[in-house]
Amino acid sequence: MKPTSISLALLAVFGLSVPAYAFEPFVIKDIRVEGIQRTEAGTVYNYLPVKIGDRIDDDKAAAALKALFATGFYSDVRIEAEKDVLVVSVDERPVIAAIHIEGAKEFESDQLLKALRDNGMAESRTYDQSILAAAEQELKRQYYSRGKYSVMIKTTVTRLERNRVAISFDISEGLVATIKQINLVGNDKYAEKELKDYFQLNTGGWFSWFTKSNQYSKPKLQADIEALRSFYFDNGYMEFNIDSQQVGLSDDKKDIFLTVNLTEGEQFTISEVKFAGDLIVPEEELRKLLDIKAGEVFSRAKINAATERISDRLADEGYAFANVNAVPAVDKDKNQAAFTFYVDPGRKTYVRRVNISGNTRTRDEVVRRELRQLEAAPYAGWKIKRSKERLDLLGYFSEVNVDTPLVADSTDQVDVNVSVTEKQTGNIQVGAGYSQSDGMVLSGSIAQGNIFGSGKYLKLEVNTSKSSKVYAMSFSNPYSTPDGVARGFDIYRRRYEPDNLSIGSYVNDTWGTGLNWAVPVSEYDSIRFGLTGERSKLTVFSSSPQSYIDFVNKYGYLNLTLLGSAGWARDTRDSALFPTRGKLLAVNGELGLPGGDIKYAKLTAQQQWFYPINKNFTALWNVEAGVGRGYGGQKLPFYSNFFVGGVSSVRGYETSSIGPRDAAGDTLGGNRKLVSNLELLFPMPGMKLDKSVRLSAFVDGGSVWGEGQKFKFGDMRYSTGLAFSWLAPVGPMKFSYAKPLNAKEGDKLERFQFSLGQIF
Repeated sequence: MKPTSISLALLAVFGLSVPAYAFEPFVIKDIRVEGIQRTEAGTVYNYLPVKIGDRIDDDKAAAALKALFATGFYSDVRIEAEKDVLVVSVDERPVIAAIHIEGAKEFESDQLLKALRDNGMAESRTYDQSILAAAEQELKRQYYSRGKYSVMIKTTVTRLERNRVAISFDISEGLVATIKQINLVGNDKYAEKELKDYFQLNTGGWFSWFTKSNQYSKPKLQADIEALRSFYFDNGYMEFNIDSQQVGLSDDKKDIFLTVNLTEGEQFTISEVKFAGDLIVPEEELRKLLDIKAGEVFSRAKINAATERISDRLADEGYAFANVNAVPAVDKDKNQAAFTFYVDPGRKTYVRRVNISGNTRTRDEVVRRELRQLEAAPYAGWKIKRSKERLDLLGYFSEVNVDTPLVADSTDQVDVNVSVTEKQTGNIQVGAGYSQSDGMVLSGSIAQGNIFGSGKYLKLEVNTSKSSKVYAMSFSNPYSTPDGVARGFDIYRRRYEPDNLSIGSYVNDTWGTGLNWAVPVSEYDSIRFGLTGERSKLTVFSSSPQSYIDFVNKYGYLNLTLLGSAGWARDTRDSALFPTRGKLLAVNGELGLPGGDIKYAKLTAQQQWFYPINKNFTALWNVEAGVGRGYGGQKLPFYSNFFVGGVSSVRGYETSSIGPRDAAGDTLGGNRKLVSNLELLFPMPGMKLDKSVRLSAFVDGGSVWGEGQKFKFGDMRYSTGLAFSWLAPVGPMKFSYAKPLNAKEGDKLERFQFSLGQIF
């Protein structure tokens, strides 16, 4: 038989079909593969649709060519017949041995390599010119998404031995194209300047180098479009529409021109609000959840919020999958819309199992005792939410997630999946901190806030600063009883030398030990009480205030105090670390009990109120007040006075510097105090998801009053400024810059204040 050959590449080039005389049909007695360098002959056999013993003809030969060519492994395939032997000759495509990216600064190389891999180009894959062209376009697309339209990419393909290639992309990124102009077309009701305030993108300003607000990106534009749409929908324009948006690029690819065409429509008001469906909860109660009423301007945000509140209320009743839809009936002639809230509670839901995961150190029982949603009980939305809050408040986990998936093959059962991420609750530290009030602080401690995953707390601590030295051991068991009664003890020694803080000159050495208990009386309320015995050694000097010297002369330099304490706290905050909503109310009392040398009483109260303005801004109002006095013919000990001023009370004034002074100008403190702080809390720009960093703008006010001094608001000092808080790995950090608003002669000011590595 005369050898004949068919090449699929040749046929494809000329668009020819297989000629009828290409093969004389024969039975294949053997198959030989030629031209392979990397792939095995078995690969060819595997894709070949004929085998030894088959009869081959023109159609089967053409099918074999197409099958092998379709693998993408070969740039050309030929089939020849030599007598009864089928000879398959292939030209293998090169394999990509390496991909190099040079000049990339905007992206990490791994990001670009992943983008190439998703588009078919990666090491060990077959090289093809069409894939290379697509890869170049993909790289450009990545840069275009960052506004770098002048990017240039030079591609080099280097041939290697064994039919391999190395591909190098040399990238010249160029400059980011900036927004030259933003045009809004079709807005009659609102000025263009007002609408642009809702845009992230702009034509640049003082801080554009940091915010990059003048650098175009498609996601940012879409976010701005959605913000514009929300603005109109929340102000009554139900028929508002974005007709088109155009992005223009200057010839030099440096300037971008944005145009948004819109149709405002007419403003609609709400004519009526009704309920329909299965009202499990009385309509009167549902109406209290609405923030909308007839006659007011339509707001999509208010409608959505009302829908969510109604769904949450139904979930509290056990209907986890309630469906609430607000359906409008629009009267275009009157520009009004009547809304009907259709309520479908669905079936009442029960919890099958509570599954806990992620607690690699903390015992299951420690997690479960905080849960308010129990297994085999009716589902309650508020219990799910409260369970998550209680786990967050433990401080053992950096993240807590609760999911309630529907049980397979069930319409009324869910599982509660609690997933936690453990964080470090124990450490051995030897370190240093610094504060402007106490100077260098040397510390060493061994602490475990979750001993062996049991939830118990133990700490051995040594802290020294220029004004105080503390040696202490503390232990607490938050569940000494199954009902959650906490019990603990403290043993400590403190040496306090306030002269270094410009407070009246004296030294107080104190040894003490005490027991304490905490009893939960409701979901959010607890009472605390304790008993402590303290032995104090006082040292005064000739430079000490006369009142200090008189106290020591009367009661001696060695004193025993039996200190009883009691308090009540209500904590509804959503987090103990950086709260965004809720309240903390606390009232605490101290009483020097009969039997001790010192008899006095102190009462303090604190209120913190966190109110979320939106998802980024939280308002905080903190108020602290205290009053103290002696009894049984005694006065409040001078070392138990209240002090105000500094980074933890009224910023902008030196620590403990506000209030009565002695002849030397040192602060004496007082038996009454009042402090108020108003703050606007918000995340660090560019770090909205980082819960360890927060900024705030504040207004502080406060003072103390000594015994016999009349309480007057005019004595209070005020300041305003900005603050930065960071829960750094080395310890908490606080920075503030404050401007005193009513400083008086003799006040000690300190505009910039900070604390590093020490909790105040």
